[in-house]
Amino acid sequence: MDLLEDEPGSNAHEFTVSEISGAVKRSIEDQFGRVRVRGEIGRVSRPGSGHLYFDLKDDRSVLAAVTWKGQAARLTQRPEEGMEVIATGRLTTFPGQSKYQMIVDQIEPAGAGALMAMLEKRRKALAAEGLFDADRKRPLPFLPRVIGVVTSPSGAVIRDILHRLRDRFPTHVLIWPVAVQGEASASQVANAIRGFNALPEGGPIPRPDLLIVARGGGSLEDLWGFNEEIVVRAAAESTIPLVSAVGHETDTTLIDFAADQRAPTPTAAAEMAVPVRADLAARLAEAGARMARASRQRIDRPRQRLRDLARALGRPSALTEPARQRLDIWSGRLEPALRGLVRHRRQQLQSRPMPAATLRAFMGAKRHGLDRLETRLTTAATRRLERRGDRIVQMGERLDASLARITASTRRAITTQTERLAALTRRLTIAPQRAIATRREALARLDRTRLTLGYTETLKRGFAVIHGPKGLITSAEAAAQTPRFDIQFADGRVTARPDNAPKPRKALDEPEQGSLL
Repeated sequence: MDLLEDEPGSNAHEFTVSEISGAVKRSIEDQFGRVRVRGEIGRVSRPGSGHLYFDLKDDRSVLAAVTWKGQAARLTQRPEEGMEVIATGRLTTFPGQSKYQMIVDQIEPAGAGALMAMLEKRRKALAAEGLFDADRKRPLPFLPRVIGVVTSPSGAVIRDILHRLRDRFPTHVLIWPVAVQGEASASQVANAIRGFNALPEGGPIPRPDLLIVARGGGSLEDLWGFNEEIVVRAAAESTIPLVSAVGHETDTTLIDFAADQRAPTPTAAAEMAVPVRADLAARLAEAGARMARASRQRIDRPRQRLRDLARALGRPSALTEPARQRLDIWSGRLEPALRGLVRHRRQQLQSRPMPAATLRAFMGAKRHGLDRLETRLTTAATRRLERRGDRIVQMGERLDASLARITASTRRAITTQTERLAALTRRLTIAPQRAIATRREALARLDRTRLTLGYTETLKRGFAVIHGPKGLITSAEAAAQTPRFDIQFADGRVTARPDNAPKPRKALDEPEQGSLL
């Protein structure tokens, strides 16, 4: 059956999509019933269903492969990314996605794989240059003020890092957005690392104290950008300590060897970057308590030692109490002895009169002493009065100046208050007039509105209002049924009766008028 031979407009059979898919499936399965394929494993996926999905590839093509749950349990070699294997199975198609795939039921290892061999060769070359030496690695700062993160701004990685930093110790984070997969990934990551290192100290953009290069897990091809030589050299040349957090714990890239520290996951990198603030607070509180206890012990121990030594020396009051007691005894004896001595001397003077010359000399000495004392008292009093007078004069001058200042300030205050009172008086005089004018104008507007909305002005234009016994009459039918009503015009009211209105009934006692015939 050759579908290409059908010409447009012919009566060829029209196949459905399912028929075409079935024909292709049968053709491929008939042509390739059982095959063996050599290639490198890439992108291994193990969903919860138990099936095993992976790719077989070489340098030009990729073949999708699947191993069902029952067959996957019997495989002697579990497929791992980067392995070169020989897979045995059959080719088939998957109509749901219009692609062909290989159902693999046996896997045999065939080599390390081209990518892994190239990666190992590059790793050895860079290691020979000393880029991975341990003496090149720098310790991470204990508490960085600014952290630079090189990653994709739209992935879950940056959210995990920010969330963990916020939980542990919130700090300033600078994000350098890069592509973490594809051809442009390597150059962008290298430029980001060098760009952070080129930031000047104290510039408008703070220079990070720590760098984190992060990406989520993926296949070897997805992470290949972090194996490029340009990225490894940029990480090795970084003067800022760098943490590599590329892939999961089982993923290894060359940037991990050049970085100062490798983190198994981006979340673990955030945990390495900062300590837990609560732990620091607890340690600080503990250190403060230990310092307070040490200070108290430093003071209490000498104090206790001093008390012990004081008890060994005895009480100072015990040494002075005997002397104080003797002083009290002698002071009690001194007063009677002085009285007796004065009485004895007075008796001696009375019994032996003093010579005249001695008396005059004594009186002269007393008088001279009194004169000197009087002079000293007079001089001291005069000086004291002069000082008091000078102080009174100074205080009077200060009081005059204060009164002058107070008077001037009071005068200015009175003037200011007078001007303010005059202004308030003018405002008080004008305000009621303005208020009355405003109210009058508002009242006039309301009156004009009342007249405009009232029906009296409408009556002046030729209209009328009909009043019945039960209120206003607004229809001809109501007017016809009313025996009498009032019509209100602009200048008054008149009473009217409709032609077809029912006539009033005569009284029963009124005699009926007889006929003239």
